[in-house]
Amino acid sequence: MHDPRLLSDQPDALRTQLGSRGHDVPWDVIQALSEKRRALIRQVEEMRHQLKQGSEHIAQLKRNKEPAEEQMAGLRQVREQIQALEIELRAVEDPLREHALSIPNVPHESVPIGNDERDNQEIRRWGDPPTMAFTPRSHFDLGENLGILDFPRATKIAGARFSVGIGMGAQLERALANFMLDLHVQEHGYTEVLPPVLVNRASMTGTGQLPKFEDDAFHLPTEDLFLIPTAEVPVTNFYRDEVLDANTIPIRYVAHTSCFRREAGSYGKDTQGLIRVHQFQKVELVNFVHPDHSYDELERLTQAAETILQQLKLPYRVMALCTGDLGFSAAKTYDLEVWLPSQQRYREISSCSNFEAFQARRANIRFRVKGEKPQFLHTLNGSGLAIGRTVVAIIENYQQADGSVTIPEALQPYLHGASSIRPPSG
Repeated sequence: MHDPRLLSDQPDALRTQLGSRGHDVPWDVIQALSEKRRALIRQVEEMRHQLKQGSEHIAQLKRNKEPAEEQMAGLRQVREQIQALEIELRAVEDPLREHALSIPNVPHESVPIGNDERDNQEIRRWGDPPTMAFTPRSHFDLGENLGILDFPRATKIAGARFSVGIGMGAQLERALANFMLDLHVQEHGYTEVLPPVLVNRASMTGTGQLPKFEDDAFHLPTEDLFLIPTAEVPVTNFYRDEVLDANTIPIRYVAHTSCFRREAGSYGKDTQGLIRVHQFQKVELVNFVHPDHSYDELERLTQAAETILQQLKLPYRVMALCTGDLGFSAAKTYDLEVWLPSQQRYREISSCSNFEAFQARRANIRFRVKGEKPQFLHTLNGSGLAIGRTVVAIIENYQQADGSVTIPEALQPYLHGASSIRPPSG
């Protein structure tokens, strides 16, 4: 969230910084509210000055033992006027705050300028796409033939865009989660947490999902709770409304959770398989850092996510998202895109973002250096990785001509030494 005072006092500067990202912001309404706010503040300040002067005059009259009833009655009127103006001021500041909650973050100066994903900038690649002497098959065809994925029964149980993992399909997801958690904890210095998958409205607002993207969330209206779209939401809100000691940061957490997304407006794209589903597993990295170090931390976090793909020997590329493709809360984002042979293209498997103080201001997360005033810290998060999409990448990149799938060497200890997944016999 942007500082409401900045939105009120310098809306033109914010509008310029946002560029095309602010195209749907009602700047005229904000301008009118801002002007009214400034006028009301001036009136309140003038009346408080009158109140102070009147109080001093009454005190002088009382010291001189002179009558002060008329002046006291006048001051009561001033107090009533101040109270009325403060109510009117809140009625202006509340919608200003609502507008502030719906305005996206300002892109960092290093973010490429562009309109959509076609303008994203490739930073680097790792690994070579596998060469296959046969036409590669899709993960959903392979998974169903291997008996490890069942989409028709998932649809019967829950509806479209759900999946059931069976046997090695379920074990593969569990193995990947444990592999990712172990690597991030043991090698990257993260602390594992297990948060709730239901969160309240304040938590969803704190990380930027609300109010703008409420239609994308699964909502339990009776309790006003939301199923999390990512562990970023509960883990970031762990420190909501707290002031941390500067000596405790950086703090780095990793969490494995189920995630839930309605994927509103995305129907017709990736309707088969595990790419875009309503429920999926993910290992998430969340960092709380000093503002001076957050861009170094973004590189560190991105490299931690990349390590998973490197250990699994999955070819990928790193993309810097342009201004037009940047997420609502992010100041800068790197997407990791893994190679999918059946599509002959790279597909997103992780987003690693620096939100700067945007989320911290919404959730009121601050830190204090001894002897100084509290200030907002910076938050970052990234998928480390999306497990379902990692299953997709393994099945497709490690597929064999006979329909079997080789298990990456790094993952075999988590699958009791199994080296392949083969079609059921008979």
